[in-house]
Amino acid sequence: MRLSYLEDYDSKIPAIQTLCGMGWKYLSRDEAVALRDNRLDRTILTGILRSWLSENNRIEVKGETHLFSDANIEEAIRRLLDEPYDGLIRTNEKLYHLLTLGTSLDQTIEGDRKGRSLHYIEWDPLKVEKNVFHVSDEFIVERSRSHEKARPDLVLFVNGIPFVVIECKRRDKDLHVGKRQVEIAIEQQLRNQRDDYIPHLFQYAQLLFATSVNDIRYGTVGTDKKFWSVWKEEGNHQDRVSLAANTLLPQDTLDRLFLQPAGMDVKPYDEARQYFTALWEEGDQLTTQQDKTLYAMLRPQRLLDLVYGFIVFDAGVRKIARYQQYFAVKHTVDKVTPLREGQRQGGVVWHTTGSGKSLTMVMLAKALSLNPAVTNPRVVIVTDRVDLDDQIWETFKACGKSAKKATTGQNLVRLIRDGKASVITTIINKFQTVKGKYGVRDENPNVFVLVDESHRTNYGTIAAQMRRVFPNACYLGFTGTPLLKAEKSTARKFGGFIHSYTMREAVEDGTITPLLYEGRMVPLEQDKKGMQQWFERVTRDLSDAQKADLKKKMVTNEAIHKASQRLKMIAYDVGSHYKKNWSGTGYKAQLAADSRVSAILYRKFLKDFGLVDAEVIMSQPDLREGQEDMDPENVPLVNAFWKEMMTRFGSEERYVKDLLASVSREEGVEV
Repeated sequence: MRLSYLEDYDSKIPAIQTLCGMGWKYLSRDEAVALRDNRLDRTILTGILRSWLSENNRIEVKGETHLFSDANIEEAIRRLLDEPYDGLIRTNEKLYHLLTLGTSLDQTIEGDRKGRSLHYIEWDPLKVEKNVFHVSDEFIVERSRSHEKARPDLVLFVNGIPFVVIECKRRDKDLHVGKRQVEIAIEQQLRNQRDDYIPHLFQYAQLLFATSVNDIRYGTVGTDKKFWSVWKEEGNHQDRVSLAANTLLPQDTLDRLFLQPAGMDVKPYDEARQYFTALWEEGDQLTTQQDKTLYAMLRPQRLLDLVYGFIVFDAGVRKIARYQQYFAVKHTVDKVTPLREGQRQGGVVWHTTGSGKSLTMVMLAKALSLNPAVTNPRVVIVTDRVDLDDQIWETFKACGKSAKKATTGQNLVRLIRDGKASVITTIINKFQTVKGKYGVRDENPNVFVLVDESHRTNYGTIAAQMRRVFPNACYLGFTGTPLLKAEKSTARKFGGFIHSYTMREAVEDGTITPLLYEGRMVPLEQDKKGMQQWFERVTRDLSDAQKADLKKKMVTNEAIHKASQRLKMIAYDVGSHYKKNWSGTGYKAQLAADSRVSAILYRKFLKDFGLVDAEVIMSQPDLREGQEDMDPENVPLVNAFWKEMMTRFGSEERYVKDLLASVSREEGVEV
């Protein structure tokens, strides 16, 4: 039997079936209207919310349980309904906080009148079943400043509050229309959020979906089209997905689902029911990408987990975790929670550049603060560059998370000793002052040290001092830089890899643009005869064994790689290529060097040739004399360069900011 589509039966009815198979209950269009007092300009099902609030909120006083008054229940509903509209995102943020934090209502009990806490959602993961979950299709909403109607395909309600909006499209249209159907669905979601459409639905919404069965994307309120993402679930859940997608709908649900609206032709609805009845009689159907994503994100416990712990408002932009951020946080919390012999095991999160590392840190800090197994957790975020420290601190600030930035070594000492800051950000070199000058030591095992760009930051004397300051802390490394084989010891030093998200995965997801590489061969010539004469002259007082040993060291890859002549040739080639191909275009260039020494030499040669201007940005080296560490970059050239920069700029912070500003204005290369 051929189905006469009413637009989205290919996607919409299977979505309802999967949702009902996960515990959602279907509401017909008429029921959804009646449950909001027949008010099409309102989107909360007050008939459901009112009874849920009354049944699930109690006041405990002196061992006795009291109900909230009917007046207070109505006041709680009014606060949700009548939140002044202040633009969609700002209003959505206010309502998000109201939903997650609850509200306080004055009520007199035994002569004592004071504020009593009421919650709209039961967020405790162990009590999710106390909430009620409903789905309705063709949800009619009256547009703002108009009597015209909009009809989102599916709206999902938690305790009568609209949490999820889904637009469904037919997959067959992808073959006949120039634009993919999932893109059209996203555009409809964006249109419906406009102030002249139905923002009063989206001011409550937490998650949005656009689906054409085998192509499904998710976002949240205000998410630009280019940022709608795919979700890839970890682990094998195929059996549970198939069970949900093939759970037959009860007869009364079918009666309400295929009941035609008043005034519409009954024939298409009868045909649709016959089609699906025949389809279901054939037995279990293969699951689709739509089924997998809905199961992954909208089973009740996962939905509430995502909404409560993985949404941030970043400088006026609402963001929800991508799947790699979610699983990185969950795996990290699982690993660090057990306390064994006074310490927690750490590890490394390796997520490629552009995958939202700073937001992952924010979400991890929130998850640690909510973890009941950790008492008063404190998070210290350590970087090796001022610009990274600024970026992470600004991210926390923009997301409304309180973080203290250590402005000096002495300030870091005060923050550690005071113990009140839940999140501290700092540059690693400040630990020289903390340990070397003040001898501070904090043995609290509930300190979590998040080390940014951990492959660089976890070595040398200063890193050792940091670990002596927090001997029992849990160390978590974060990096987005591809690790060479030798650098993978970083992961072992932290406690092994916790989670990874590779560049290939990010490109497949459309998260980042693929990098295109063009190999260049710089002609390198050696004056072998001259080099031999020079060698014989400088080693004339050495024995044959000493000469052989010295020659062996000189011809290592590292020595050849750092040879001044080779760097000079590369610098000339880079400068000439940039001058010829990019000069005057407004584009700048970055040259990644293998070490501070190489970077300083590249800068010198680029400036000497005069083809481009160049500056070096690096973190502070260890300048102390008489050290016993084997840091290969602790050499006079590096120390002299750093002293020159400090004389020129006065501080590391000013050095980084001024040079970045200069390079952004001038044409040139940043090394």
